[in-house]
Amino acid sequence: MTSLTASAAVFMSGNSQAIRLPKSFRLNANRVTLRRVGNDIVISEKTTTMKQFLEQLPHIPDAPLAPEDGPEEPVQAW
Repeated sequence: MTSLTASAAVFMSGNSQAIRLPKSFRLNANRVTLRRVGNDIVISEKTTTMKQFLEQLPHIPDAPLAPEDGPEEPVQAW
């Protein structure tokens, strides 16, 4: 992965704050996702496919169900 660094102009656009991105930082998306990590703001192109969305979800380890979480009566297979 290549790392680029540049400065960008910050300005007001109506009631919103906007950033003018340099040409080398142009995006291939109409929408982005923003995350604040400490003092940094991370801009990611919005996912366009369900596969990409699912790959970004955090891993949740399998946990056994407590007896009260299961069905109340036996379930018969069809």
